[in-house]
Amino acid sequence: MSDLPLLVTGFGVGVLFSAPVGPVNILCVQRAFRSGFFSGLAAGLGAVAADGFFAAVAAFGVTAVSGFVEGHSRWLQIVGGLMLIGFGLRTARAHPHLADGGGETTGLLRTAMATFGMTVTNPATVLGFLALFGSLGEWAPRAGDWLGAGMFVVGVVAGGVSWWFVVSLAVAALRDRMTDTALARVNLAAGALLVAFGLAVLGAPWIGGVDLL
Repeated sequence: MSDLPLLVTGFGVGVLFSAPVGPVNILCVQRAFRSGFFSGLAAGLGAVAADGFFAAVAAFGVTAVSGFVEGHSRWLQIVGGLMLIGFGLRTARAHPHLADGGGETTGLLRTAMATFGMTVTNPATVLGFLALFGSLGEWAPRAGDWLGAGMFVVGVVAGGVSWWFVVSLAVAALRDRMTDTALARVNLAAGALLVAFGLAVLGAPWIGGVDLL
């Protein structure tokens, strides 16, 4: 299989793993509403970095890493759930003002690191990549095809970046229609959803649920 189809396949996988509505989507939308396009994009890029790492784990067959994640999945879920609850409470308690948020850029790295942490502590992400990678068949890079594996990972990252670029741009375009009251409601709703996701993640190991991050 040539490298170009692997790039396209990776692009589709990147979009597939970014599109479902979840904690990172919520945080990205909230950041874009508050501080504009770049803040929303930074939130998405943190998740893309984690997705790219997990895609590399799957594509290059780093079984030791995947085994560690699977063996410590409960602790990773606890850490991830607590992080979600903390982010949710902080978001819900915030009282932002649109006039104060437009020029906010100093928190971009912190925002990206937050969403990276939320994603990288989720064992379902790496296991999901491994499961999907195993089901791709001839669309996956062959064993020993390092260039093909690299193209696949680049495609995953490109697909994720493209998704977050579009989402952040769309949300930021609607920001001019927002008032402080409406933004406070967005924060409250986003915070409540993040806390709900965090509680679900913490409870999943004991109720036999599915990882939700």
